[in-house]
Amino acid sequence: MKVAVVHFWWLSNRGGEAVVAAILEMFPDADLFVQVCDEELVRRTLGPGFRGRIIPSFVSRLPGARRHYKKYMPLMPLALEQWDFSEYDLVISSESGPAKGVVTRPDALHICYCHSPMRYIWDLYQPYLRESGWLIRKLFPLIAHWLRVWDRSSADRVDHFIANSRFIAARIAKFYRRTADVIWPPVNVTAFDPTRERGDFYLCLGQLVRYKRADLAVEAFNTLGLPLVVIGEGDLMEDLRKRAKPNICLLGRQPFDVVKDHLERCRGLIFPGIEDFGIVPVEAMAAGAPVIAYGRGGILDTVIDGKTGILFHEDSAEALVEAVQMVERGDIRFDAAALHRHAERFDKERFTASLTTAIAQHRAAQLQATGLPSGHIR
Repeated sequence: MKVAVVHFWWLSNRGGEAVVAAILEMFPDADLFVQVCDEELVRRTLGPGFRGRIIPSFVSRLPGARRHYKKYMPLMPLALEQWDFSEYDLVISSESGPAKGVVTRPDALHICYCHSPMRYIWDLYQPYLRESGWLIRKLFPLIAHWLRVWDRSSADRVDHFIANSRFIAARIAKFYRRTADVIWPPVNVTAFDPTRERGDFYLCLGQLVRYKRADLAVEAFNTLGLPLVVIGEGDLMEDLRKRAKPNICLLGRQPFDVVKDHLERCRGLIFPGIEDFGIVPVEAMAAGAPVIAYGRGGILDTVIDGKTGILFHEDSAEALVEAVQMVERGDIRFDAAALHRHAERFDKERFTASLTTAIAQHRAAQLQATGLPSGHIR
């Protein structure tokens, strides 16, 4: 099959980019379509095994696109529809920004791997407005209305949805009225050593943006007085620096070897936000660290309460304090080797096998529906 992969933007390597990289390992001759990208970073990430083309949209040529790409979002639906997909038999879109709205051949198979419906116009619309400048607060409601109409209608162009968690499958059902298979994203669990001696500090790791709730972790550890290391960068950094007591160390963004070292030595990972899936908790368990997390979102697919971590169910610093104290008192003890074995359920081989099976099943069903023999390409 002639394969195309569509991604929203690729300017750093995070969970969505890890999924696309794994898909392109499965289809190394596929062409990669992306709204805006750092092509050098993409090629370095994919390595010499990638033999396809990288095709940016016209948005990438607009002034300051790499820095201000979100401000060009109203143009991205148009950009998607300008691409020519007439030669592709299989299209896999990676959705959390505008990516799934491409126009394919009637007999092509379009599978959307959905990290989340676009947060800016659906569940995080109001928080996004509150944190924006006055001009965006005035203009974006008009644009968001049009984007919602387009986003909902473009969902009908997808033949099959795959969600990265049950939480996202429920969002897809809510916003798009579509069912979705669930295939967890790939995590490099073999990169972590669960046998190292644990330290006395807890770790909070991730972007310092409001919905990830690093502020809740800082508030809780201000009360506890226990050591907390915060790794990450974002809009909340200065506010957290002002609020954090001396027992809290904010390291900012760090390279992977530093992150790996802290995951392998921390007493536990603090994860107070609501995530679509949450790769960091799986990495923590692979490193032998239990996860103390707010019990909503994708975390319910990855953490087993009382076995691989502790889930608290009230969005408050007091609830987080009580969960940490359970670890400190020894109410629940965790086995690092068992945590690592649990994390292996989310490795890349499982992702590849599950996605391969899903594509084959949907392709066979499509061919049967059109009356074509199995194996027919065009």
